[in-house]
Amino acid sequence: MSAFVRTATAADDPALAALWRRCFVAPHLSDLHALDPERHRHTFVAENPEGDGIDAVVVYVPRLIRDAAGTPQRVGGIGSVATRPEARGKGLIRLLLAAAERTMTAEQCAWSLLFTGTPGVYRSSGWQEFGSTYTEGALAAPAGPGAFPVRAATPRDAVEVAALHHAYNAGRPLSSLRAPEDWAVRVPAWYGPVERSLVAVDPASGALTGWIVAQYAGDRVEVREFAGADACLGVLFAAVGARGRAAGLTRARVRVPGGPGVTAALPALLADARQVTEHTGMARPLHATAASVRATVTAPGAVHWYGDSF
Repeated sequence: MSAFVRTATAADDPALAALWRRCFVAPHLSDLHALDPERHRHTFVAENPEGDGIDAVVVYVPRLIRDAAGTPQRVGGIGSVATRPEARGKGLIRLLLAAAERTMTAEQCAWSLLFTGTPGVYRSSGWQEFGSTYTEGALAAPAGPGAFPVRAATPRDAVEVAALHHAYNAGRPLSSLRAPEDWAVRVPAWYGPVERSLVAVDPASGALTGWIVAQYAGDRVEVREFAGADACLGVLFAAVGARGRAAGLTRARVRVPGGPGVTAALPALLADARQVTEHTGMARPLHATAASVRATVTAPGAVHWYGDSF
C-alpha cells in the first residue's frame, strides 16, 4: 500500500512537532510554522499506509523576495522537510514536492527557493543549484579603537535595526521583506537573543549606523548578517573578532555580499581572507522564466540572509 499524500490539519500539529524533534535539533520549527495563517494547507504530509502516523512532511512558506531589479515577488520557500528514518528511500519527498509545486503555482508564486546540503531529491524534482560565496580566514590581531562606539544590541534598538535592515536591502536581489512577525519570531529563532548581535553608534547623534550578527560554530565565528553604513563595518568586524578570541576561537567566516566597503573592512576581522563558493541554494521557476530566476540568484550583491530561513 502506498502512502496517502494530503495537506495537514490542526490535529496533525503534535505529530509534526514530534517528527521535527526527531529529525532536527531545532525546537523553534513549530513556532516558525505557526507564522503562516494558511500553514495547514501549505503543509504536505505523507500519512503512513498503516494509519499510525505521518511518515514525511514538506512545508511551503510564502515569502516576498526581491528579484534582480529589487522588485518584491511572491516566492515559495520550501522548508521543514523531514522523513521518519524507517520510511526513507520510498520517494515520499518527491510526492510531497509535487503537491507543493501545484499549490505554489496556483497561488501565483513566481518561483521556489530552498537551501539544502542534500540536493539530489530536489534536483530530480526540478530545482537547480546556484552558487554563493563566503569569505573565511584566521582571526586578525586586535585592532585599536574605531570611530564608532560598538555595544551589544538591546530590545530598545528594534525599530532602528529594522530600519537599517530595510534601507540596506531595499534594492538587494534575493533578500526578503521582513514583516513585524518575522522580527518577533523568525529572526530570534535563527539568531538567538538580541544581545548576541552588535550595533555601532554615531558618536555625534547617538543614532545606530550599523548592526551585525555573528554566531559560533566549532573553532570559528560566523558573521551571518550586516546592515548599515560601510564606514562602521570595520569597527564591527573588529568587535566580532575580539569576542571570538575571548571565546577561544581562531577563525572566522563572513557571509556578507562583497563590495568595496566590505573588502576594505575585512582585514579588521580576517588575517588571510580567501573566498569559497558553495552550492546549497536551489531554485525552481514557476510563473517566472528560468532566465529571470537565474538572474536573481546570481546578481551582484544577491543574498538571502540566514535570519530569513524557512
